[in-house]
Amino acid sequence: MKRNKKVFTVLVATSLMGSLVVACSSNSSSPSGSSSPAASSGNSGTTSSPAAAAAVSYPLKSDKTLTYWAEITGNLVGVKSAQADVPFYQNWQKATGVNLKFLTPPTNQGKQALNVMLASGDLPDMIEFNFQGDFPGGPEKAIKDGYILKLNDAIDKYAPNLKKYLKEHPDVDKQVKTDNGSYYVFPFIRGDDYLRVFQGPIIRKDWLDELGLPVPETIDDWYTTLKAFKEKKGATAAFSVVSVPRPFNELANGAFASAFGVTRDFFIDDKGAIKFGPAEKGYKDFLATFHKWYEEGLIDKNFATADSKALDANIASGATGVTVQNAGGGIGKWQPLITAKDPKGVLVGAPYPVLKKGDIAMYSQKDPANAPGGSVAITASSKNIETATRLLDYGYSEEGHMLFNFGTAGVSYNMENNYPKYTDLLMKNPDKLAPAQAMALYIRGNHNGPFVQDKRYIEQYLALQTQRDAVTTWSKTDVDKHKLPPITATPEESTELAKIMTDIDTLVDEMTLKIILGTEPVDAFDKYVEKFKSVKLDRAIEIKKASLDRYNKR
Repeated sequence: MKRNKKVFTVLVATSLMGSLVVACSSNSSSPSGSSSPAASSGNSGTTSSPAAAAAVSYPLKSDKTLTYWAEITGNLVGVKSAQADVPFYQNWQKATGVNLKFLTPPTNQGKQALNVMLASGDLPDMIEFNFQGDFPGGPEKAIKDGYILKLNDAIDKYAPNLKKYLKEHPDVDKQVKTDNGSYYVFPFIRGDDYLRVFQGPIIRKDWLDELGLPVPETIDDWYTTLKAFKEKKGATAAFSVVSVPRPFNELANGAFASAFGVTRDFFIDDKGAIKFGPAEKGYKDFLATFHKWYEEGLIDKNFATADSKALDANIASGATGVTVQNAGGGIGKWQPLITAKDPKGVLVGAPYPVLKKGDIAMYSQKDPANAPGGSVAITASSKNIETATRLLDYGYSEEGHMLFNFGTAGVSYNMENNYPKYTDLLMKNPDKLAPAQAMALYIRGNHNGPFVQDKRYIEQYLALQTQRDAVTTWSKTDVDKHKLPPITATPEESTELAKIMTDIDTLVDEMTLKIILGTEPVDAFDKYVEKFKSVKLDRAIEIKKASLDRYNKR
């Protein structure tokens, strides 16, 4: 391992921060998330392979203690400092019969801590990390360098539940392996299309009603609405979004740019060609529109530096009436703050904007079925491959599905009319923890991990009807036609692409800020398009196309 230290350090320095790998949000239309994978796949876990034919009985009889490296989930920050103190992880060990020693990096320092650990060569049995998006060179490079195990044999022999699920869901199977056919992690899978959409435009419906305005659909509607919010409701930052670490960060999914036929990323156009939104004419039209809105005081004057705390304050005070955020972390967080100040105040999800009434938005936020966060690799140096594989395969069994999504019967959920309903321990926590925090103590369903997420989790987590309606509204777009699937570049391409995208992203940020703020005219866009050519945008598109071609052949 130590021989790779220098190579890896160089790769990190040149690639990690600039790496851009398209990892789409997931959707699938089947309602499989309403039942456990075992219910649809059979819970015996038998496969066609003789080595995997025997059913696995849990808890395993193991006297080994395995090491497991993972960041603590965001909802546990400030609640628990390590996984060992969290009931879910205690129950997981008890159910599987496998003792775990957790290695927990400092909060928000996962990448740095992982780099140090990999360079040292002293690796745990398992690593929970996004090797697809955050490892320089991607998963095949991690396998080649001897950091993580190619899992094909281990899954075939010791993971009947995952193997069966992937066999019955070829669309997911295609996403969880590399172009070379290598399985490299036990994946986090969103088990229903409904789970893949969670973000979009949000608006103060009570203001609309008071002003006699409909929920806006077209860009012209939005302009009229924002002017009314500013002039008649005193909204000093009528439109505001999080712009840290990147300008209009929350708009990267095309929330408003898609009205002009582009997004802020690579996308597939109507003819099947890969395009880069900020280099297309539609992006110029988007910038012109937002410059006009900014000049007229309809957009937060501090938008360039607005972080989540600033946005929270704007929403709560009534300075902002329109934003782009999540159903859970947006509507769910802000609705109580608004209601405390104005009992009639209500937030709703609005459709993704279009230019012509009746059109369907071209793009939107939507995760892939295989969301890379929370996926778990087994290290190549592990001496406990069989035990680690069987531990991780538990999450795809019927029993494991219930533990990961709902926790322990009688404690965190009760079955009511064959429906696992969360108890007040989670939804009305006696220690005054928010539902998201209480859930994180007893389940992984509201985050990620090595399991299939169940739709019945989100049906309860989104406690307000307005949240559930928002997801339905945001789902009505043509994103499936235009979003790149979770493609991967080769290790060599990845290194090259990372360097190119560092320059391109810098140009996009500069162009977006300067044109909207008015420090450069809208026509300066054409100058930036020329600059995109000089920093090898054409080569980046070539790499994306090659990656897509390989993905389609998987």
